Amino acid sequence: MNNSLINRAFKLARGENRPALLTYTVAGDNTKKKSLEILKSISKYADICELGFPHNTPIADGGQIQTSAYRAIKNGIKINDVFSIVNKFKKIKKDKPIILMGYYNMIYQYNENKFIAKCKKSKVDGLIVVDLPYPENKVFASKCKRSKINFIQLISPTTSKSRLKKIINTSHDMIYYISMLSTTGGKLKVSAKKILTEYQKIKNQNKSKNVVIGFGITEKTIKSLKKADGLVVGSAICREITSSLKKRQNTVTNVTNIVRKLKNKIK
Repeated sequence: MNNSLINRAFKLARGENRPALLTYTVAGDNTKKKSLEILKSISKYADICELGFPHNTPIADGGQIQTSAYRAIKNGIKINDVFSIVNKFKKIKKDKPIILMGYYNMIYQYNENKFIAKCKKSKVDGLIVVDLPYPENKVFASKCKRSKINFIQLISPTTSKSRLKKIINTSHDMIYYISMLSTTGGKLKVSAKKILTEYQKIKNQNKSKNVVIGFGITEKTIKSLKKADGLVVGSAICREITSSLKKRQNTVTNVTNIVRKLKNKIK
């Protein structure tokens, strides 16, 4: 998978001496049409776009993302709608990597093989399945790999050394490091310096793996984490959608401005 779009995005960012910027939005927030417009617009600045399946019982998502998911579900978004958003997006931006993020229960109900086939057909580049940890994810991850889809594993500050080694060894082109023990969108409780020290331990295990940091990244904190291969911003974007809707302002413009500002901070 060396030549995957995900790998290429990291290479490109490295060439520009900066981390890759990853954005996270919920598919269908606040409508199917709007979420596609937001995705198209922010992809001018984001190196990799993560798109979340709206889920009514999330385990890692904080309030901002839950609000987004609730809006999308209320608007009747289904799994197939998410694929249709990706499809339409990829027709316009075929080189922009898209990572879908969801929960295993939903994939299981949909049917694992059907789900992977659908990902392949709509040109999904990667998958993050929050509640499918190592080693339970081995079979699913290898199915993804056969379909040239990156299965992205999560590492947290409590991951043990031996477990860390196994996750890194079995990982595909990207690993997601959760910066702190909380749900998304929490205040950064840990200093950037401490996060980067932990991060470096992961990198030292295998320099060739792209490791991104997520949770607690905002305009205030992003610059201090510039040393990472990639940084994920989700809650700050979802919060902006919520506030634009409240003020009856243009969500696409406002969200794009936030992503542009974030990108400028790490250039």
